[in-house]
Amino acid sequence: MKFRYLGNSGLKISEITYGNWLTHGSQVENDTATACVHAALDAGITTFDTADVYANTVAEQVLGDALKGQRRESLEIFTKVYWPTGPKGHNDVGLSRKHIMESIDGSLRRLGTDYVDLYQAHRFDVETPLEETMQAFADVVRQGKALYIGVSEWTAAQLRAGQELASQLGFRIISSQPQYNMLWRVIEPEVVPASEELGISQIVWSPMAQGVLSGKYKPGAPVPAGSRATDEKGGASFVRRFLDNEALVQRVQDLAPIADEMGISMAQLAIAWVLQNGNVAAALVGASRPEQITHNVEASGVTIPAELMTRIDEVLGDVVVRDPALTSVPERRPA
Repeated sequence: MKFRYLGNSGLKISEITYGNWLTHGSQVENDTATACVHAALDAGITTFDTADVYANTVAEQVLGDALKGQRRESLEIFTKVYWPTGPKGHNDVGLSRKHIMESIDGSLRRLGTDYVDLYQAHRFDVETPLEETMQAFADVVRQGKALYIGVSEWTAAQLRAGQELASQLGFRIISSQPQYNMLWRVIEPEVVPASEELGISQIVWSPMAQGVLSGKYKPGAPVPAGSRATDEKGGASFVRRFLDNEALVQRVQDLAPIADEMGISMAQLAIAWVLQNGNVAAALVGASRPEQITHNVEASGVTIPAELMTRIDEVLGDVVVRDPALTSVPERRPA
């Protein structure tokens, strides 16, 4: 396992990070989730990412239980705040001081730890003054409940505004967690340049485009039984937006010879591809079976030659989405 610095900080994280968005507490049984976490540890992963909203707080509990007995100082545990949780009352959402201060305590309790290494704003809150949000994060850091602060799916302008306030308050935003893969590159025109300027690096989710880049979905063929595309709890809607484009599915199949030439799987090629971006600190991978983790971590340290990176671009062509305006920013808080 290779390790990278997270933003302009001294914190190193495993370049393949374990995430439990669609699995723990919903898609797989707790015993299987624990086996997946232990497989990640055995494979050298030290960084684990979750959020209070995943399975409405249950995912944090499952991860905390799975990590019991591990040396805390040898792990990097990340979580997030923003989306509705608990009974989803009028203050159980957003980035208000009230919700942040209450949510961090709940996350720490469920995770069974005194602090998280990274606490992330899961989206930008258009209904709370940014000054209030940044002050609350500053206080969370000063209280020792989080060592570092990050964000998820913020635009370049929001990153700049947030970093300016954070600097005034004595801390820094060190990470951004966007969707990023061969097919979805909306961070490249604006977010990545701004992040490089601000000392922020990316922890990217969906590096395999919800499994589409693994090559398991074939043009004109039924989706495989048990795949994510068949699981309404497991992100089927995210998969369908790719599968509805037949040209895209065929282009993905056309990547197979490149993976074969490198002697790796298509899934490993997809993970290695995002790690080629110098502003990416880690690729988030999940698993519903331990062997998936064991397989995917083999992408760590893989370098794709420049000529093959060019061939990937040529194969995918115009199915790649690059519009920075598609960054996922809620127009209002969810109800």
